[in-house]
Amino acid sequence: MAIPKLVLVASVRRSVTKNRQRLGYRRIVQLLVYLVIIPLVLILSVGIILMFIGEAGFDLLMGILLVSFVSTVGTGVVLALVFIRREANLSELQADFVSKVSHELRTPLTAIRLFAETLERSKDDPKTQDECVRHLSEETVKLSERIEQLLDWGRMEAGRKVFDLRAVHVQDVVSKSVEAFSPLRSDPTLKFSTDVEPNLPPVAADLGAIVDAVVNLLTNAHKYGGSPPVVSLNVKRAPKSGIAFEVTDNGDGIARHEHSRIFEKFYRIDDRLSRSREGSGLGLAIVKHTVKAHKGRVSVASAKGRGSTFVIVLPESKEAVAEPTKDAPVVASRRSDGARQVS
Repeated sequence: MAIPKLVLVASVRRSVTKNRQRLGYRRIVQLLVYLVIIPLVLILSVGIILMFIGEAGFDLLMGILLVSFVSTVGTGVVLALVFIRREANLSELQADFVSKVSHELRTPLTAIRLFAETLERSKDDPKTQDECVRHLSEETVKLSERIEQLLDWGRMEAGRKVFDLRAVHVQDVVSKSVEAFSPLRSDPTLKFSTDVEPNLPPVAADLGAIVDAVVNLLTNAHKYGGSPPVVSLNVKRAPKSGIAFEVTDNGDGIARHEHSRIFEKFYRIDDRLSRSREGSGLGLAIVKHTVKAHKGRVSVASAKGRGSTFVIVLPESKEAVAEPTKDAPVVASRRSDGARQVS
């Protein structure tokens, strides 16, 4: 029960920080209203009166000057509010980033420290030592993955992420994704299947980047799936154009109003069960950025209590492609409907 409490404390702290920032922004807006906007409205009224009621000549000139002055100052005030709001959003995002990243890095670091202490105390217990070494290795991998994910997102944000788009066989994407997903397939409760439509054309993709995107969706499907989790990867022609990679789970589903926001960076569904699971909120944002760089599209079809289906659609490649690579073979069997099931 320690992890949910930590999550609750972190959530409360983020909420307090955001409320303080929003309160500061409101106070700045109130000061601008009282000290600038109200006087500007009065000056504008005087200018309009001089223009339409005053006598020609000096009064008309003063009215025009007052209206021009109010327009210039009003434009400056609007721009100031826009920049202040942008800075407030940036400050809120930075605070949220630091809070989430520190929490995500602290979790594996705490586990590493505890297992290291246990390992030190159990010098005469080989079984416990082996268990601690195994957990240390797992937590180190988790920590490395989180750091690499943050660095990868930083490169994407800075525009330094380069994708090597080539003609890639769909079977290569599937086989390498299944291979990368294999550690989670060791879960005895997981029901996993992959169906590939036969005779699909190659796609224009960076193989490593697309495999990472598909594995990200598979990992999320396993993490947020039902009990027991049921995950499937289906590859077929998209209704309009391209090749669709569909990842389906049997989880609680996602409310419709969350569909557009789950692909935002650092955004996580405001659900206590979801927030108790580890995650930085960057995975789907990276998937969206990667697919967009491939001139493809990503979407989600889900409803509360009905599971979720994430779909990546990649454009077909006009270049020829060799046969699927043999370093990650795919075991396929025919189904009655003619599709191939990968196991």
